Amino acid sequence: MTAAAAAAAGLVCASCKQAAPPPQNAAPSVSVARVRREDLAKIVPLPAEFRPYVEVELHAKVSGYLDKMNVDFGDRVHAGQLLATIEVPELRDELNNALAVEQRAEADFTNAHLMYDRLLAVNQSHPNLVAQQDIDTASAKDLAAQAAVGAAKADAGKYETLVGYTRITAPFDGVVTRRYVDPGALVEAGTATENTRPLLEISDNYRLRLDFFVSVEYVKDIRVGDTVNGVIVSMDNKPFSGKITRASLKVNQDTRTMDTEVEVANPDLSLMPGMYVDLSLPVERRPNALSIPIQAAPPGQMATVYVVNSQNEIEERPVKLGMETPDRFEVVSGLKEGELVLNGSRSLFMPGEKVTPKVIEALPQD
Repeated sequence: MTAAAAAAAGLVCASCKQAAPPPQNAAPSVSVARVRREDLAKIVPLPAEFRPYVEVELHAKVSGYLDKMNVDFGDRVHAGQLLATIEVPELRDELNNALAVEQRAEADFTNAHLMYDRLLAVNQSHPNLVAQQDIDTASAKDLAAQAAVGAAKADAGKYETLVGYTRITAPFDGVVTRRYVDPGALVEAGTATENTRPLLEISDNYRLRLDFFVSVEYVKDIRVGDTVNGVIVSMDNKPFSGKITRASLKVNQDTRTMDTEVEVANPDLSLMPGMYVDLSLPVERRPNALSIPIQAAPPGQMATVYVVNSQNEIEERPVKLGMETPDRFEVVSGLKEGELVLNGSRSLFMPGEKVTPKVIEALPQD
Protein backbone atom coordinates (compact mmCIF):
# COMPACT_ATOMS: atom_id res chain seq x y z
CA MET A 1 0.00 0.00 0.00
CA THR A 2 1.31 3.38 -0.96
CA ALA A 3 1.67 6.22 1.55
CA ALA A 4 -1.11 8.14 -0.16
CA ALA A 5 -3.46 5.20 0.10
CA ALA A 6 -2.63 4.68 3.78
CA ALA A 7 -3.34 8.34 4.55
CA ALA A 8 -6.65 8.18 2.73
CA ALA A 9 -7.61 5.08 4.68
CA GLY A 10 -6.74 6.81 7.92
CA LEU A 11 -8.97 9.76 7.06
CA VAL A 12 -11.83 7.42 6.24
CA CYS A 13 -11.44 5.63 9.58
CA ALA A 14 -11.31 8.91 11.49
CA SER A 15 -14.45 10.04 9.74
CA CYS A 16 -16.12 6.80 10.68
CA LYS A 17 -15.29 7.30 14.36
CA GLN A 18 -16.69 10.87 14.43
CA ALA A 19 -19.94 9.84 12.85
CA ALA A 20 -20.59 6.92 15.21
CA PRO A 21 -24.23 7.17 16.45
CA PRO A 22 -24.95 7.41 20.23
CA PRO A 23 -26.34 4.40 22.05
CA GLN A 24 -30.06 4.10 21.52
CA ASN A 25 -30.76 3.18 25.18
CA ALA A 26 -29.01 6.21 26.87
CA ALA A 27 -31.23 7.61 29.66
CA PRO A 28 -32.05 11.32 29.26
CA SER A 29 -30.60 13.71 31.84
CA VAL A 30 -33.12 15.47 34.11
CA SER A 31 -32.79 18.28 36.63
CA VAL A 32 -33.75 17.18 40.14
CA ALA A 33 -33.70 18.70 43.63
CA ARG A 34 -33.32 17.02 46.98
CA VAL A 35 -36.11 17.13 49.53
CA ARG A 36 -34.53 19.03 52.42
CA ARG A 37 -35.35 20.48 55.80
CA GLU A 38 -35.16 24.23 56.39
CA ASP A 39 -36.89 27.07 58.22
CA LEU A 40 -39.74 28.40 56.11
CA ALA A 41 -41.75 31.57 56.50
CA LYS A 42 -44.33 33.46 54.52
CA ILE A 43 -43.05 36.89 53.48
CA VAL A 44 -45.48 39.82 53.75
CA PRO A 45 -44.51 43.16 52.16
CA LEU A 46 -45.15 46.15 54.41
CA PRO A 47 -44.49 49.89 54.07
CA ALA A 48 -42.59 51.50 56.96
CA GLU A 49 -41.46 55.03 57.79
CA PHE A 50 -38.63 56.48 59.86
CA ARG A 51 -39.43 59.01 62.58
CA PRO A 52 -37.31 60.65 65.29
CA TYR A 53 -36.68 58.70 68.45
CA VAL A 54 -37.67 61.78 70.46
CA GLU A 55 -39.13 65.03 69.11
CA VAL A 56 -40.31 68.09 71.07
CA GLU A 57 -41.38 71.65 70.46
CA LEU A 58 -39.71 74.04 72.91
CA HIS A 59 -42.02 76.68 74.38
CA ALA A 60 -41.18 79.65 76.58
CA LYS A 61 -42.14 79.27 80.25
CA VAL A 62 -42.24 83.04 80.75
CA SER A 63 -43.53 85.83 78.52
CA GLY A 64 -41.14 88.40 77.13
CA TYR A 65 -39.18 89.46 74.07
CA LEU A 66 -36.75 87.09 72.38
CA ASP A 67 -33.32 88.56 73.04
CA LYS A 68 -31.02 86.06 71.25
CA MET A 69 -31.48 83.00 69.06
CA ASN A 70 -28.24 81.03 68.95
CA VAL A 71 -29.28 78.25 66.54
CA ASP A 72 -31.13 77.71 63.29
CA PHE A 73 -32.79 74.71 61.67
CA GLY A 74 -30.32 72.02 60.68
CA ASP A 75 -27.95 72.79 63.56
CA ARG A 76 -26.79 69.90 65.72
CA VAL A 77 -27.11 70.58 69.44
CA HIS A 78 -26.15 68.79 72.63
CA ALA A 79 -28.02 68.43 75.91
CA GLY A 80 -27.84 71.58 78.05
CA GLN A 81 -26.67 73.83 75.20
CA LEU A 82 -28.02 77.41 75.37
CA LEU A 83 -30.34 77.89 72.40
CA ALA A 84 -32.07 81.20 73.07
CA THR A 85 -32.60 83.86 75.74
CA ILE A 86 -35.73 85.87 76.57
CA GLU A 87 -35.60 89.42 77.91
CA VAL A 88 -37.90 90.00 80.89
CA PRO A 89 -36.53 93.03 82.86
CA GLU A 90 -39.34 93.05 85.41
CA LEU A 91 -38.41 89.50 86.49
CA ARG A 92 -34.92 90.65 87.43
CA ASP A 93 -36.46 93.51 89.47
CA GLU A 94 -38.79 91.10 91.21
CA LEU A 95 -35.86 88.84 92.03
CA ASN A 96 -33.83 91.73 93.46
CA ASN A 97 -36.79 92.78 95.59
CA ALA A 98 -37.29 89.22 96.84
CA LEU A 99 -33.60 88.96 97.76
CA ALA A 100 -33.85 92.24 99.68
CA VAL A 101 -36.91 90.98 101.57
CA GLU A 102 -34.99 87.80 102.38
CA GLN A 103 -32.08 89.81 103.82
CA ARG A 104 -34.45 91.93 105.94
CA ALA A 105 -36.23 88.83 107.21
CA GLU A 106 -32.89 87.26 108.16
CA ALA A 107 -31.92 90.46 110.05
CA ASP A 108 -35.27 90.48 111.89
CA PHE A 109 -34.82 86.84 112.78
CA THR A 110 -31.30 87.48 114.09
CA ASN A 111 -32.57 90.31 116.29
CA ALA A 112 -35.59 88.35 117.57
CA HIS A 113 -33.48 85.29 118.28
CA LEU A 114 -30.88 87.31 120.22
CA MET A 115 -33.62 88.95 122.30
CA TYR A 116 -35.14 85.58 123.12
CA ASP A 117 -31.76 84.07 124.04
CA ARG A 118 -30.96 87.00 126.34
CA LEU A 119 -34.25 86.73 128.18
CA LEU A 120 -33.70 83.03 128.67
CA ALA A 121 -30.19 83.65 130.01
CA VAL A 122 -31.44 86.26 132.49
CA ASN A 123 -34.25 84.00 133.63
CA GLN A 124 -31.81 81.17 134.26
CA SER A 125 -29.36 83.33 136.22
CA HIS A 126 -32.04 85.31 138.10
CA PRO A 127 -35.22 83.30 138.33
CA ASN A 128 -38.49 85.30 138.49
CA LEU A 129 -36.69 88.49 137.43
CA VAL A 130 -38.25 88.38 133.95
CA ALA A 131 -41.98 87.89 133.57
CA GLN A 132 -42.99 84.65 131.86
CA GLN A 133 -45.21 86.66 129.56
CA ASP A 134 -42.17 88.54 128.19
CA ILE A 135 -40.34 85.26 127.56
CA ASP A 136 -43.35 83.80 125.73
CA THR A 137 -43.69 86.93 123.61
CA ALA A 138 -39.99 86.83 122.68
CA SER A 139 -40.31 83.14 121.78
CA ALA A 140 -43.28 83.85 119.50
CA LYS A 141 -41.42 86.70 117.78
CA ASP A 142 -38.42 84.40 117.30
CA LEU A 143 -40.56 81.70 115.65
CA ALA A 144 -42.41 84.25 113.52
CA ALA A 145 -39.14 85.77 112.32
CA GLN A 146 -37.80 82.30 111.48
CA ALA A 147 -40.95 81.55 109.45
CA ALA A 148 -40.63 84.89 107.65
CA VAL A 149 -37.10 83.94 106.61
CA GLY A 150 -38.41 80.68 105.11
CA ALA A 151 -41.16 82.48 103.21
CA ALA A 152 -38.72 85.08 101.90
CA LYS A 153 -36.31 82.36 100.73
CA ALA A 154 -39.14 80.55 98.93
CA ASP A 155 -40.22 83.76 97.24
CA ALA A 156 -36.66 84.53 96.13
CA GLY A 157 -36.28 80.95 94.88
CA LYS A 158 -39.43 81.30 92.80
CA TYR A 159 -38.09 84.37 91.01
CA GLU A 160 -34.69 82.76 90.55
CA THR A 161 -36.46 79.87 88.82
CA LEU A 162 -38.45 82.25 86.62
CA VAL A 163 -35.28 84.10 85.67
CA GLY A 164 -33.73 80.73 84.77
CA TYR A 165 -36.67 80.14 82.42
CA THR A 166 -35.42 83.04 80.28
CA ARG A 167 -32.62 80.70 79.12
CA ILE A 168 -33.85 78.07 76.66
CA THR A 169 -31.57 75.00 76.62
CA ALA A 170 -31.56 71.75 74.64
CA PRO A 171 -33.19 68.87 76.55
CA PHE A 172 -31.17 66.21 74.68
CA ASP A 173 -28.65 65.70 71.90
CA GLY A 174 -30.32 66.22 68.55
CA VAL A 175 -30.99 68.41 65.56
CA VAL A 176 -32.96 71.65 65.27
CA THR A 177 -35.61 70.77 62.71
CA ARG A 178 -37.70 73.98 62.85
CA ARG A 179 -37.27 77.57 64.01
CA TYR A 180 -40.44 79.58 64.58
CA VAL A 181 -39.36 83.02 65.93
CA ASP A 182 -36.67 85.65 65.45
CA PRO A 183 -34.99 88.04 67.93
CA GLY A 184 -37.25 90.90 68.98
CA ALA A 185 -40.45 88.89 68.69
CA LEU A 186 -42.85 88.80 71.63
CA VAL A 187 -43.15 85.26 72.94
CA GLU A 188 -45.90 84.07 75.24
CA ALA A 189 -45.50 81.57 78.02
CA GLY A 190 -46.77 78.20 76.90
CA THR A 191 -49.68 76.78 78.87
CA ALA A 192 -51.90 73.75 78.60
CA THR A 193 -54.90 75.83 77.55
CA GLU A 194 -53.38 78.38 75.14
CA ASN A 195 -52.35 77.67 71.57
CA THR A 196 -49.04 79.51 71.88
CA ARG A 197 -46.31 79.49 69.26
CA PRO A 198 -43.21 77.41 70.07
CA LEU A 199 -39.66 78.72 69.70
CA LEU A 200 -37.94 75.67 68.21
CA GLU A 201 -38.45 72.04 67.33
CA ILE A 202 -35.72 69.58 68.37
CA SER A 203 -35.47 65.99 67.10
CA ASP A 204 -33.22 63.19 68.29
CA ASN A 205 -32.21 61.83 64.89
CA TYR A 206 -29.19 59.95 66.23
CA ARG A 207 -31.66 57.17 66.89
CA LEU A 208 -34.74 56.60 64.76
CA ARG A 209 -37.92 54.61 65.07
CA LEU A 210 -39.00 52.62 62.00
CA ASP A 211 -42.76 52.30 62.37
CA PHE A 212 -44.97 49.84 60.54
CA PHE A 213 -48.43 48.41 61.07
CA VAL A 214 -49.08 44.67 61.12
CA SER A 215 -52.45 43.30 60.06
CA VAL A 216 -54.48 41.53 62.73
CA GLU A 217 -54.01 38.35 60.66
CA TYR A 218 -50.30 38.27 61.46
CA VAL A 219 -49.98 39.83 64.94
CA LYS A 220 -49.62 36.34 66.42
CA ASP A 221 -46.35 35.96 64.50
CA ILE A 222 -44.69 39.17 65.76
CA ARG A 223 -41.90 38.61 68.29
CA VAL A 224 -39.56 41.19 69.80
CA GLY A 225 -36.06 40.43 68.56
CA ASP A 226 -37.10 38.94 65.22
CA THR A 227 -35.21 40.23 62.18
CA VAL A 228 -36.94 42.12 59.39
CA ASN A 229 -35.34 43.02 56.06
CA GLY A 230 -36.17 45.54 53.39
CA VAL A 231 -34.91 48.32 51.15
CA ILE A 232 -34.75 52.08 51.76
CA VAL A 233 -36.71 53.48 48.84
CA SER A 234 -35.21 56.99 48.71
CA MET A 235 -31.63 55.67 48.90
CA ASP A 236 -31.76 53.68 45.63
CA ASN A 237 -33.28 50.68 47.40
CA LYS A 238 -30.36 50.35 49.79
CA PRO A 239 -30.70 47.10 51.78
CA PHE A 240 -31.95 47.45 55.34
CA SER A 241 -32.00 44.97 58.21
CA GLY A 242 -33.12 45.43 61.80
CA LYS A 243 -34.69 43.70 64.78
CA ILE A 244 -38.17 44.35 66.11
CA THR A 245 -37.74 46.44 69.26
CA ARG A 246 -41.30 46.76 70.49
CA ALA A 247 -44.94 46.20 69.59
CA SER A 248 -48.04 47.79 71.10
CA LEU A 249 -49.62 44.37 71.85
CA LYS A 250 -52.97 45.91 70.97
CA VAL A 251 -54.94 45.91 67.72
CA ASN A 252 -56.27 49.30 66.68
CA GLN A 253 -60.04 48.99 66.38
CA ASP A 254 -60.22 51.41 63.44
CA THR A 255 -57.43 50.02 61.25
CA ARG A 256 -57.29 46.43 62.59
CA THR A 257 -53.50 46.70 62.77
CA MET A 258 -50.88 46.64 65.53
CA ASP A 259 -48.20 49.31 65.86
CA THR A 260 -44.74 47.76 65.58
CA GLU A 261 -41.33 49.39 65.71
CA VAL A 262 -37.67 48.81 64.89
CA GLU A 263 -35.14 51.01 66.69
CA VAL A 264 -32.34 52.10 64.37
CA ALA A 265 -28.98 53.67 65.29
CA ASN A 266 -28.16 56.65 63.07
CA PRO A 267 -24.88 58.17 64.37
CA ASP A 268 -23.93 59.80 61.06
CA LEU A 269 -27.47 61.15 60.43
CA SER A 270 -27.48 59.50 57.01
CA LEU A 271 -31.08 58.39 57.57
CA MET A 272 -33.76 61.01 57.94
CA PRO A 273 -37.24 61.01 59.43
CA GLY A 274 -39.86 60.63 56.74
CA MET A 275 -37.87 58.16 54.60
CA TYR A 276 -39.80 55.08 53.53
CA VAL A 277 -38.70 51.45 53.76
CA ASP A 278 -40.28 48.55 51.90
CA LEU A 279 -40.11 45.78 54.51
CA SER A 280 -40.33 42.03 54.02
CA LEU A 281 -41.93 40.65 57.17
CA PRO A 282 -41.58 36.88 57.81
CA VAL A 283 -44.78 35.39 59.27
CA GLU A 284 -46.30 31.94 59.78
CA ARG A 285 -42.91 30.37 60.41
CA ARG A 286 -42.33 26.65 59.93
CA PRO A 287 -39.03 25.68 61.60
CA ASN A 288 -37.15 22.67 60.20
CA ALA A 289 -39.87 21.86 57.68
CA LEU A 290 -39.54 19.50 54.71
CA SER A 291 -39.53 21.51 51.51
CA ILE A 292 -39.23 21.28 47.75
CA PRO A 293 -38.84 23.94 45.03
CA ILE A 294 -42.09 25.42 43.74
CA GLN A 295 -41.14 24.18 40.25
CA ALA A 296 -41.43 20.58 41.51
CA ALA A 297 -45.18 20.62 42.15
CA PRO A 298 -48.30 22.35 40.86
CA PRO A 299 -50.01 24.73 43.32
CA GLY A 300 -52.69 23.32 45.58
CA GLN A 301 -52.75 21.52 48.90
CA MET A 302 -53.07 18.07 47.29
CA ALA A 303 -50.73 17.47 44.35
CA THR A 304 -48.40 14.94 42.78
CA VAL A 305 -44.67 15.16 42.15
CA TYR A 306 -42.28 13.16 40.01
CA VAL A 307 -39.75 11.35 42.18
CA VAL A 308 -36.59 9.76 40.77
CA ASN A 309 -36.29 6.54 42.78
CA SER A 310 -33.26 4.43 43.61
CA GLN A 311 -33.49 2.67 40.20
CA ASN A 312 -33.35 6.07 38.48
CA GLU A 313 -36.93 5.66 37.32
CA ILE A 314 -39.57 8.37 37.45
CA GLU A 315 -42.29 7.65 39.99
CA GLU A 316 -45.42 9.76 40.38
CA ARG A 317 -46.04 10.40 44.08
CA PRO A 318 -49.08 12.09 45.72
CA VAL A 319 -48.07 14.68 48.32
CA LYS A 320 -49.75 17.06 50.70
CA LEU A 321 -48.35 20.58 50.56
CA GLY A 322 -48.50 23.28 53.21
CA MET A 323 -47.08 26.80 53.20
CA GLU A 324 -45.91 28.39 49.96
CA THR A 325 -43.00 30.83 50.04
CA PRO A 326 -41.63 32.75 47.04
CA ASP A 327 -39.45 29.76 46.05
CA ARG A 328 -40.40 26.73 48.20
CA PHE A 329 -43.36 24.51 49.13
CA GLU A 330 -43.69 22.99 52.58
CA VAL A 331 -44.22 19.22 52.32
CA VAL A 332 -46.65 17.94 54.94
CA SER A 333 -46.65 14.32 53.81
CA GLY A 334 -45.69 12.08 50.90
CA LEU A 335 -41.93 12.66 50.73
CA LYS A 336 -38.85 11.93 52.84
CA GLU A 337 -35.76 14.00 53.39
CA GLY A 338 -33.09 13.36 50.78
CA GLU A 339 -35.39 12.03 48.05
CA LEU A 340 -34.99 13.46 44.54
CA VAL A 341 -37.88 15.27 42.84
CA LEU A 342 -38.09 16.42 39.23
CA ASN A 343 -37.41 20.16 39.18
CA GLY A 344 -39.04 21.54 36.04
CA SER A 345 -41.51 20.70 33.30
CA ARG A 346 -43.06 17.27 33.71
CA SER A 347 -44.63 17.19 30.24
CA LEU A 348 -41.41 15.79 28.71
CA PHE A 349 -41.31 12.69 30.92
CA MET A 350 -43.56 9.81 31.90
CA PRO A 351 -43.79 7.71 35.08
CA GLY A 352 -41.63 4.60 34.79
CA GLU A 353 -39.17 6.24 32.41
CA LYS A 354 -35.47 5.68 33.04
CA VAL A 355 -33.52 8.92 33.54
CA THR A 356 -30.13 10.24 34.63
CA PRO A 357 -30.70 12.64 37.57
CA LYS A 358 -28.65 15.82 37.74
CA VAL A 359 -28.97 17.38 41.22
CA ILE A 360 -29.39 21.16 41.30
CA GLU A 361 -28.76 22.40 44.81
CA ALA A 362 -30.40 25.75 45.58
CA LEU A 363 -29.15 27.86 48.46
CA PRO A 364 -31.52 28.09 51.45
CA GLN A 365 -33.40 31.35 51.73
CA ASP A 366 -32.67 33.59 54.72
